[in-house]
Amino acid sequence: MASIFSKIVAGEIPCYKVAEDDQFLAFLDINPLAKGHTLVIPKKETDYIFDIEDKEYQDLFLFAKKVALAIDKTTNCEKVGIAVIGLEVAHAHIHLVPINGIYDIDFSKPKLKLSPEEFQMIADRIASKIG
Repeated sequence: MASIFSKIVAGEIPCYKVAEDDQFLAFLDINPLAKGHTLVIPKKETDYIFDIEDKEYQDLFLFAKKVALAIDKTTNCEKVGIAVIGLEVAHAHIHLVPINGIYDIDFSKPKLKLSPEEFQMIADRIASKIG
């Protein structure tokens, strides 16, 4: 059974896309810890991030770096934090979260509630800064 992320890649489930190429996709987390919280995934479904082939793994992190730099330019944050958990969805993914303190990436915290218009505005703003 395909993961929810594979369904997003296939266009079966909509997302607020930030960046995409032939191998990777970045889109806003719909339960964000902060405005600009983005998920970066390989299009090829692999459950565990450390099972990804070396070249794809390196390319995934280079793709994530481009996205993180765009998030940094468009959100009010000190840095963009990174988290890889891997338990909630059986498809490797990287969380990029705008942070101003070490406790800003705490997945037990209440998630933001944003309107579709806010999500789209944030996605468009980040996408416009992808280098």
